[in-house]
Amino acid sequence: MPVNDLLKAKINRGFAHLDVDGDGLLTEQDHVLMGRRAAEALGHAPDSPEEQRIVDAYLRIWHDLHLPHIPGGGTAISREQFLESTGSLADDPEAARASVGALAKAFLAIADIDADGRVTPDEYLVFQRGHFPGLTEAEAAEAFEHLDGDGDGHLTPEEFINACVEFWSSSDPESPGNWWMGRPVA
Repeated sequence: MPVNDLLKAKINRGFAHLDVDGDGLLTEQDHVLMGRRAAEALGHAPDSPEEQRIVDAYLRIWHDLHLPHIPGGGTAISREQFLESTGSLADDPEAARASVGALAKAFLAIADIDADGRVTPDEYLVFQRGHFPGLTEAEAAEAFEHLDGDGDGHLTPEEFINACVEFWSSSDPESPGNWWMGRPVA
């Protein structure tokens, strides 16, 4: 099944933010830069043990989730490859849950700053700004409201993981996960 326009727009928007150096390829270096950006957003000093812990988490994502799926032993993923492989998850919910769910669990360990097993609106804002620097506080608050399915003021691990999986794999225009990066793309 071809990727619908909504899912294609979400994947392209996501790729633009993941390609931190803007070279049109997703690489190990982008993951290092994402880790540094996330650590900075969380208030960790450059070259600190806290920054290295976060960079290492992003490098695990690269080595465990992305690198093994690059054809021919390559070391980069083009936008087209990323769109095709990520778009294919819409047809395979189990694969989406396995791959993007693993990514979301790694993100959860970073986002849950106080390690209490849930993500507050403030933690969500700080975490997401590390990925999407242009996200405003108002946009993050609006997105959080859509992701907090039970309205209890925090994201449970299940809500957090579901939102991430839905963003990268759902073609449903009503999916709460469309709000993962802020206001959904039109």
